[in-house]
Amino acid sequence: MDIEQLDLNLLVTLDTLLAERNVTHAARRLNLSQPAISARLTRLRDLLGDPLLLPSQRGMIPTERALDLQAPLHDAIEAVRRVIAETSPFDPTKIKATIAIAASDYVQYSVLIPLAQIMRTEAPGICIAWRTIDTSRLEAQMVRGDINLALTTPETAPETLHMRKLYQENYVAIARPDHPSIPGSLDLETFCALDHVIVSPEGGGFHGPADDSLKILGYERRVALSAPGFLVVPEIVAHSDMIALVPSRVAHNRSGRLQILTPPLPVPGFDMALVWHDRTTTHPLHRWLRERIYALLRPPATAP
Repeated sequence: MDIEQLDLNLLVTLDTLLAERNVTHAARRLNLSQPAISARLTRLRDLLGDPLLLPSQRGMIPTERALDLQAPLHDAIEAVRRVIAETSPFDPTKIKATIAIAASDYVQYSVLIPLAQIMRTEAPGICIAWRTIDTSRLEAQMVRGDINLALTTPETAPETLHMRKLYQENYVAIARPDHPSIPGSLDLETFCALDHVIVSPEGGGFHGPADDSLKILGYERRVALSAPGFLVVPEIVAHSDMIALVPSRVAHNRSGRLQILTPPLPVPGFDMALVWHDRTTTHPLHRWLRERIYALLRPPATAP
């Protein structure tokens, strides 16, 4: 085969088709029509002398020849992208794009507000599509390009995706400022005597890590209310005598409206990580955005 008959667009199309194994999904990723993708696949078949991808009930099945090409072809295209990214100037103020970010309601509250403020100044042409995370579907969503970035705990991130730890989160106790039983500090007896609000993303849960810690100490608490997410909890606490354990970033964004207290028992925290798919690793925009989020969220002690 004469390599001069190949152009980079054909190779990028083949790389995308081998990843997606679906003409519709590949067309969406490349921002092309389905007929255009089909026409490129026909040219590739003629040039390489192989069907490459065969129709099936659930997309397309790659031939043995296509499977042999997949890894080296992808590596070669990524190498070209790196060369271009490293030698081309990138100005976020001139970029127009939409980035889909998936995260829980806690991350939306603690990250989305400062990130949106930064984007308006540093990259006004970037629109952010914020979506509720579903880790069971995250890998497929990133392969299709439906999600570009995700913020989740390392334990729930699919192993096939790239991951970078952002920060470690700790829990604090919150109560309303004029709570009659909490004059600025919280002891274990008071903690167990008061009614609690707990977060249960699946709904209806009344047991959490704090209950395990209490059991070890020979105590128990009463959970009076189970909420589906962290965002509503500070409002409930601010208008009642109930207390709650929440991530510190949620509490400190409400400082002044709540008492923020040290829990009277050890409560395990959690790590938060940034997750992305290999296909966006070398993209200048995505690389800039990942670094910007990392700089925004890393602990103050390590910031310049």
